[in-house]
Amino acid sequence: MDLETLRFAKFGLLDEAVTDWTTLIAKLASLKEDADDGLRGQANKANWSGDNQKVTKQFIGRTAGEFADAHTQATSIRNILRDTRDELRGHHTKLIEAIDRGLKKNLTVTSTSGGGFTVTMNIHPDRAAKGTTVPDHTASDVTELRGEVQKILDAATQSDSSAAEVLKALVDQSKLGFSDASYTDRDSAADALRAAEDLAKIAKKDPEDLTVAEFDRLNTDLKKYANDDLFAERFATALTGKGTLDFWSELNRPMINPELMHERRDQMGELQKNLSLTLATASQSDTAAMETWKRDVVAYADKPLEKNGGMPFGGQVMSNLMRWGDYDDKFLNDYGNKLVEAEKKLTHNGAHVAWQPMGVDPQLNHTGTDSGWDPMTGFFKALANSPDASTEFFGDTFVTKDEDHDFKVEGKDDKRALSNFEYFFEERDWPHDYDKDHEESIAGRNNLAMALEAATTGHPAGEMPTPDLAPHNDAQAALMEDIVASVADDPKRLTDHPHMSDSMGQIASEYLPDINRGISDDSQGNTDKLFPVSGTQAQLAHSDLSAFLVTVGQSPDGYAAIEVGQNAYMSNLMDYHLNPNLPEDQRYPQSPENTIEAITRRSGEVSGTITIGMQEAVLGPAAKEAKEFSDSVAQQKNAWSGAIGTGIGVGVSYIATPIGGAIAGGAASTVSSMVLEHIFQQSETDVLTAASQEASGLWEKGKELSGDQSQMAAIKAAEIHGHDYANQVADWATKGRDDGFSDAASNVRHMSDHLTTEVPPA
Repeated sequence: MDLETLRFAKFGLLDEAVTDWTTLIAKLASLKEDADDGLRGQANKANWSGDNQKVTKQFIGRTAGEFADAHTQATSIRNILRDTRDELRGHHTKLIEAIDRGLKKNLTVTSTSGGGFTVTMNIHPDRAAKGTTVPDHTASDVTELRGEVQKILDAATQSDSSAAEVLKALVDQSKLGFSDASYTDRDSAADALRAAEDLAKIAKKDPEDLTVAEFDRLNTDLKKYANDDLFAERFATALTGKGTLDFWSELNRPMINPELMHERRDQMGELQKNLSLTLATASQSDTAAMETWKRDVVAYADKPLEKNGGMPFGGQVMSNLMRWGDYDDKFLNDYGNKLVEAEKKLTHNGAHVAWQPMGVDPQLNHTGTDSGWDPMTGFFKALANSPDASTEFFGDTFVTKDEDHDFKVEGKDDKRALSNFEYFFEERDWPHDYDKDHEESIAGRNNLAMALEAATTGHPAGEMPTPDLAPHNDAQAALMEDIVASVADDPKRLTDHPHMSDSMGQIASEYLPDINRGISDDSQGNTDKLFPVSGTQAQLAHSDLSAFLVTVGQSPDGYAAIEVGQNAYMSNLMDYHLNPNLPEDQRYPQSPENTIEAITRRSGEVSGTITIGMQEAVLGPAAKEAKEFSDSVAQQKNAWSGAIGTGIGVGVSYIATPIGGAIAGGAASTVSSMVLEHIFQQSETDVLTAASQEASGLWEKGKELSGDQSQMAAIKAAEIHGHDYANQVADWATKGRDDGFSDAASNVRHMSDHLTTEVPPA
């Protein structure tokens, strides 16, 4: 900034800009509130049907989010402009004061061509008017004034240029829509950019020369700024895509820096996490430099990093930097396609194993779960955090029927096409890897199950649904159908890998309307009204569901997710159907007695089927403790703590299928709260352990508990809605429960070849 610009600066336009942005922020805040409380709130309560259920609700949710982002970005811009204006006004004041002090010493500051300035004598004593006394000054006064003015101009230049850089970086974050980057002032944003550039320089160093202090700074600052949009983008792009891969690959080379590893080996996992979170944030940026970074990383996914070839490939490195954070969906899908290309090339289209650790390879992962040599392990963890990308990936084709491979149509010599789901869930020859305790690693398949959880439910694995989660779409429902059919076809796909069943249980708990419809065997009746579904229904065969539920029920976590979910769903259905205000066109056209019996019969069949699974786990070769099942049910209380008492709608798919949400309000939460609290109390007293001493014990105890819960839900719902048959509903619920458990026993008989324990009598 030159002297004249600052000296004669007019701040009116900046004042107007700050005022205009402040006004805009207030308007956007009002729009944001309307979008959240009005648009989104009403959308979450609406009874969606037709195209609305697949498109409109999700669109409204995203639109409401855009208002929030617009408010955030406008606030950041206003804060940066206001901060810069105030600083420039301060520099202007200091400049005027410095010039005035100079005049008192007969010194003047004048501009020169090219934006410079000079300090000269204002009035030469020989030319002063007669009788005029001219102030004296020394050479040091001239030097001091020149230095002071230059310092002020430098500071003003820094304020101006950093503001321009920050504002440009902020606006460039998103090509379409708005960025959610939030900054309270210009300095914090400028500091983030400066820190990113400094850290990138450290990461570019030869790992042999990396000091402990530099390692600590990398770890500390990456943790501090991991969620900072401007920092993340600048760090990643300054390091470059190839540079990012080289940094992690070289840092993990054996004996590359013995002193550093001796001092900081136990902190490598933290650095891996902080770097992963930072890169995930960066991937959401739309800047041109970040697009180049993404292309470079994708290009190296199926290529060796070293010019002379060999491993690791870029994908083996990058996948270990994807285990945390929410990566951009398009980037994940482009990257995943490249990984599949590498998988196909190294396995000859799935004919044999690839990515097998040899014991002398670099340790690319520091979580203790696996070595990181199989790139799919880390990639599946990334998909578990990014539902839309996960859904798309599993629906994509791994091999076509025309490619060179050995996968045949069952009973025929004809080749068949495989989706990514079919290959990785059913056919892949997984490499053997080991955890920190030298036990066989389960991380690969466990992360696969988590990715499938995200892909089918629409939310990150390990989380519960939220009210604005979109209904299940065609691709999610189709994948659910594939999972159920695949497990039914070969239950060992889960029983040989029981660590996958917790995710399978959560998936099932969010498809309970679809499951209850599937086991109703009623294609011509009114099952659609008895078990309302919003979104695309997964078409699930009854026999497949029986096999799937028995299989998942053999896992304590899988059992708990379904048992708790089914009882919450049953409770909400009671409230929904006994509510006299339910519109006639949504009402199940049967008597209250038949309605309650139908609900509890299907609920009883679900509980009875997973109880057979629990019996197989406790009394069969696995010899699990019944207490494990009680403990897992008790632990579900933490997951459900945010749902109980908040009006959770109809079903565990209560969120994915919020049909009649406005109707199933406070009463639904009251009914489900009471039933679930009863379940949790029973689990805490470990009622299953005493029952597990003989084959019939678990079955009878499960039946007893199911009856208690069905009766409680029916009685409470009838009382809340003031029905005069409240004293009869317990008997109706018991009859439905009895029929449901009998159905479970009958329908599981086709599973006998897969079970070592006796199926209970129908």
